[in-house]
Amino acid sequence: MKILRRFLYREIVSAVAFATVGFLALFFFFDLVDQLTAIGRDGYTLRHAVFYALLLVPGHLYELLPITVLIGTIFVMARLAQSSEFTILRTSGLGPWRALRMLLGLGAVFVMFTFLVGDYLAPSADRSAQLLKAQFRGDITIGQTGAWLREKQPEGSFSVNVGALAADGQMRAVRIFDFAPDGRLRSITQADTASVGPESVWTMPSADRTSFAQDVQGNSIINRQQISPFVWPTDITAEMVSVALLRPERMGTIDLFSYIAHLKANGQSTQLYDIEFWKKVFYPLSCLVMVMLALPFAYLHFRSGGLATYVFGGIMVGISFFLLTNLFGYLGNLQNWQPWLTAAAPSLLYTAVSLAAFGWLVLRR
Repeated sequence: MKILRRFLYREIVSAVAFATVGFLALFFFFDLVDQLTAIGRDGYTLRHAVFYALLLVPGHLYELLPITVLIGTIFVMARLAQSSEFTILRTSGLGPWRALRMLLGLGAVFVMFTFLVGDYLAPSADRSAQLLKAQFRGDITIGQTGAWLREKQPEGSFSVNVGALAADGQMRAVRIFDFAPDGRLRSITQADTASVGPESVWTMPSADRTSFAQDVQGNSIINRQQISPFVWPTDITAEMVSVALLRPERMGTIDLFSYIAHLKANGQSTQLYDIEFWKKVFYPLSCLVMVMLALPFAYLHFRSGGLATYVFGGIMVGISFFLLTNLFGYLGNLQNWQPWLTAAAPSLLYTAVSLAAFGWLVLRR
């Protein structure tokens, strides 16, 4: 069985790699074409456009892996059935459950690879791509209001506004609103730039601080001062600022979990980020679902033609899974569904379909 396992794994990995490279080349072409209009502006050259498109490849790889795993596995299973090789393997002792265990073992490898790409490679590459784009096309922002964050500390609460994120990672147009426990505004600190140092301490080269207080007669006292430098201890990390300005699905699982804990501790809504967190957990597991969906194709009986049809069907199934995952994410956020169920529903649905197909085509027939 070691020889058989090695044979199946080699064929499937080769087919999956071929499909993945083909799709990545297509997406790279689209991303590069999208950047052509910016070439020649503010020193943005073709070399920068190519590098930017390459930095987007890991993100596309993470999104495409379950689909290409399905396409590649279907191609191998259908080709083995078409050439009657799988029939020979069955007569050699390859039963349905043993074949399923073999495919699930390979699927587990794809799960780990998908998780590593989505949790480590893709977030870092996407952040570098956005910073590269900001270097030539302006700072990263989400509109005129920027990003808002909130933090509770023992002496009060803070609302922080970050206008934009510069190409060098520094924050632009930073405002910190300090509120007393009774909700009274105590001070406003404004700075043109700020950076996050060790232990999440924010350092601002120069800051304008406006303090609000009352004297014994109840008269308001406004005190303005310039502090150089201004150091603010906080638990808001650079990753939290990045996710507020960038897409949450590009965060790592641990960083996303920490950001959710921060939002909950400060009484903010976490529905969107909870859904993204559970999607990060369940999405790599969809590779197992895909190899289960592909196994029944090995038990189909055809000798000529039809292979391209089954591969095309695999592409359609993979695209429908990707669309359904995004659809459930939007609906779950709008309807306040359980985040874990929202993220797991597409995988559970396709698992049920694959088990039904396995039971009908393989076990029953």
